Amino acid sequence: MNMITALIRPTKVDAVKSALVDLDIVGMTVSDARGFGRQKGQVERYRGNEFTVEFLPKSKVMVVVADEKLEAALAAISAAARTGEIGDGKIFVTPVREAIRIRTGDRGPIAL
Repeated sequence: MNMITALIRPTKVDAVKSALVDLDIVGMTVSDARGFGRQKGQVERYRGNEFTVEFLPKSKVMVVVADEKLEAALAAISAAARTGEIGDGKIFVTPVREAIRIRTGDRGPIAL
């Protein structure tokens, strides 16, 4: 099993969710995040004044998938989140040693 952590544009969360559901991957956690990468923030205007927004809004999507679905999930997330512009985000993959469904006590991939 692997945990996929994707930092993406907030406007792309629904597209990523739909792409994963199409692969029969259900269950994900989404949280708001702020950060910057190569774009190092952006200049905004408010009431005629310029200021730099250093930390841009992002969404952090976390999903745990079985090993056999990893490559398909990565491809789906990449395709759904891509705009081709700087700031599309990053995807990180981390091994997961164990998963336990609290309600039933199921362990391993069946707990997903």
